Amino acid sequence: MTRTLPDWLDYIERIHPRSIDMGLDRIRVVAQALRLGKPGKAVITVGGTNGKGSTVAFIESIARAAGWKVGAYTSPHLLAYNERVRIDGADASDEALIDAFEAIESTRGQTPLTYFEYGTLAALWLFERAGLDLAILEVGLGGRLDATNIVDADVAVITTVDLDHQDYLGDDREQIGAEKAGIARAWKPLVLGDDDPPSSVLGHAYRIGAPTWRIANDFFFKPLPPSLDADGHALPARWQWREIGKRLELPVPQLAAPVQLRNAAVAVAALRALRTLPRPLPREAYTQGIARAHVGGRLQRFERDGVEIVVDVGHNPQAARALADWLRAAPAPGRVIAVYAALTDKDVAGVAEAMATVVDDWHLAGLADAGPRGGDVDALADRLRDTAAAAGTRHADVAQALRAARAQARPGDRVLVFGSFHTAAGALASLARD
Repeated sequence: MTRTLPDWLDYIERIHPRSIDMGLDRIRVVAQALRLGKPGKAVITVGGTNGKGSTVAFIESIARAAGWKVGAYTSPHLLAYNERVRIDGADASDEALIDAFEAIESTRGQTPLTYFEYGTLAALWLFERAGLDLAILEVGLGGRLDATNIVDADVAVITTVDLDHQDYLGDDREQIGAEKAGIARAWKPLVLGDDDPPSSVLGHAYRIGAPTWRIANDFFFKPLPPSLDADGHALPARWQWREIGKRLELPVPQLAAPVQLRNAAVAVAALRALRTLPRPLPREAYTQGIARAHVGGRLQRFERDGVEIVVDVGHNPQAARALADWLRAAPAPGRVIAVYAALTDKDVAGVAEAMATVVDDWHLAGLADAGPRGGDVDALADRLRDTAAAAGTRHADVAQALRAARAQARPGDRVLVFGSFHTAAGALASLARD
């Protein structure tokens, strides 16, 4: 019987006994059997703790503005699996993904693949057949043993290194950095978005001869002061990217939050680091690409009855600190009411502490439908017991929590929904129904 895409997704979630099983041996065997080649004329692999999705979006948007044919593989998705594979700005169709899954299934034999390995092979299979100028691969977890690392990147990017997924990557930035640095290749550029990257990253780059492009050392960015036109009207905000011998004056991204300038700067550096361009990359492409870049669930804003609703996928303390910075930089007239739901393996206390001074009221929600890493709201509240969030109102799911927060809010208030991709997806689905 012919499988639909939901059938396939249910199947590939069940064929491996573990949802996460780090290693490249299985996926290499199947990739070789599929005879997969390079997924594009050029490949940029993007890893890091936070900022990967936004950085991919900036790279993709700039390259497409230059007329390049671009594929982007990202994870996880918000509303539909198809979002994970984009070709020329369009999500992969059900039919295309089914064709890829069928090709993998007919080839893998007895090799068990995880859900993410299956999806990665499907993306690479589709990219190779699309004749791409540029393939952008977002690392799923870590780097060295992530499924995307079967591809040799022409440029590797590490956006940030911070504490997350310690069960798999290590207990400190040095150990985590060593895992993320595994996406670098000998004599190929490694772009670093941390002002102070771990020595493990720099040491690995040195050992393999990968030239590093370090933010605040090899390339720089800064907001430009406000300016007026000839009639005294304020011009749109601008910022500057520069390296030795090159300056770009660029529009401020649609993507909100101060951290997005850093992500945009890293994206520009990644494209500048490509030694051989598939096609020319004119200055105008940077301007157009930065202005057009968009990615769902990153401070995505809605307005309902005078209340601003902001949805963000931020799920660890570093992301929470960036969220808090944005709330302070762009304060709401009224209160900030948080809807928070998180997976069971996250540092929820660290997140709550980072947000403590910028949130007035908390609504906690369960993520029982998020698979093995989901949990109910009482378990979340128990893990938050020593934080201000522990006093928050409890709800079974995100939709219920959002409804309660909206009922509480008054015009001028801001409702912030955050904590995971599952949290953001629940909020977006609820808002879409509304």
